[in-house]
Amino acid sequence: MRNEQTEGRLEKLEALRTQEIEVYPEKFHVNCDLEEAANLADGTPEVRVAGRMMSIRSFKSLTFITISNIQGSLQLLLKKGEIGEEAFQQFHQFYDIGDFIGVEGLMYTTQTNEKTLRIQSYVFLGKALRSLPEKWHGISNIELRYRQRYLDVMMTKETQNRMLARSKMVRAIRHFFEEKGFLEVETPVLQHTSSGALAKPFKTYHNALDTELNLRIAPETYLKRLIVGGFTKVFELAKCFRNEGISPQHLQEFTMVEGYAAYWNYEDTMSLMREMVLFLLEQTFQTTTIELDGQPIDFSEPWEVVSFRELILKETEIDIDLYPDVSELCEEAKRREIELDYEEAETLGRGNFIDLLYKKTCRPQLVRPTFLVQHPIDLSPLARANDENASLTDRFQLVVNGAEIINAYSELVDPLEQRRRLEAQASLKSGGDLEAMEFDEDYLTAMEYGMPPISGWGFGIERLLMVLTDCDNIKDCVLFPLMRKG
Repeated sequence: MRNEQTEGRLEKLEALRTQEIEVYPEKFHVNCDLEEAANLADGTPEVRVAGRMMSIRSFKSLTFITISNIQGSLQLLLKKGEIGEEAFQQFHQFYDIGDFIGVEGLMYTTQTNEKTLRIQSYVFLGKALRSLPEKWHGISNIELRYRQRYLDVMMTKETQNRMLARSKMVRAIRHFFEEKGFLEVETPVLQHTSSGALAKPFKTYHNALDTELNLRIAPETYLKRLIVGGFTKVFELAKCFRNEGISPQHLQEFTMVEGYAAYWNYEDTMSLMREMVLFLLEQTFQTTTIELDGQPIDFSEPWEVVSFRELILKETEIDIDLYPDVSELCEEAKRREIELDYEEAETLGRGNFIDLLYKKTCRPQLVRPTFLVQHPIDLSPLARANDENASLTDRFQLVVNGAEIINAYSELVDPLEQRRRLEAQASLKSGGDLEAMEFDEDYLTAMEYGMPPISGWGFGIERLLMVLTDCDNIKDCVLFPLMRKG
């Protein structure tokens, strides 16, 4: 840790202690946050604020200081004639940029029209032993920004705004569903089987129970157990874990919002999700129009509804209905020289292969909000089959700017059909499809006690924030993304 800069700060720390000045005091009473203080009328007395000093501009008999935190900043004026010679000199002798200070004073506006607090008294609130980086804004090492996110949040306005938007969004999500009569619940993170999604799990070991467990990939089957138990409207903000490849669009640890409503179908949920997205935009950004891929998109306008088959046919000229066998579909994709960038794609089940084909050729073209419907049943082991075409499911995805941000279904509640589908998934898994769903006997037992009609949905908070802020990398949408050990 020790270098020339930290040595000087350590010397100041020892000098403060020698003078019996508390370097890391217990508390400081503030009566106003920085954002509020900047809006106070001139002459407002006894304003008490605190923050980290981000700049110090010294002149002969006065000093301007800027203090800040995640929600705002405020200029302070330290004037020798008002604070006294000793306190003025003590500040310049011991205080550095990065240190914390608590002040009390009077508000006024400078000649340059900046709200400023004239310091009448101050107290030391914490010594920074490292200097803040001077060239953080020009830093090209993105990994360093993620590893030292505390500095990135401190020094990068874009990061501050995105993280504040995340907090506002989470608060709005809870408010929206509670107002709609949904109850927030919690379900297990440690599970015996990984069900509720097509993904590879992380595995762990429970020493006391002497058994291998998985970190959950989705809360779905436990939330639906609650519907069996008598809940009618539930939702959860659930930490989920998927042992997937690293990419700008995927996190291995993420927060999913998932919910279920008894007696609904997917069309009811489609209306709810549109209403929710518009509510989140208004609450988080105070507008329903945001810029995506260089163009303004007004989410309050009608959203297109398109089927899986129509979309793939339009982009690839392949009619998936003509290829019921995955090997034939794979050969047709090769014949049309469609690069899927996936090793051993032919080992995938038909549903996962169609999904891969769609993601590579169609999804990037969808910029405006689009409901994608009529998914092949192979792709939706937990969704209800369509009454008119049993090869399709009553399901939709909301796609915006090339990203899937919401998945929703009319849920499969027939336990015999669910057993058949999970057995098919287990067969695919044993055949090498690592993302096929595990067999879950306990969930089937719950289903056999009877389920009402159900519709459910799920979306990742990070993915939604990434899309709505037109962000290129999902790691920018979480405070502390997982990194390789340095």
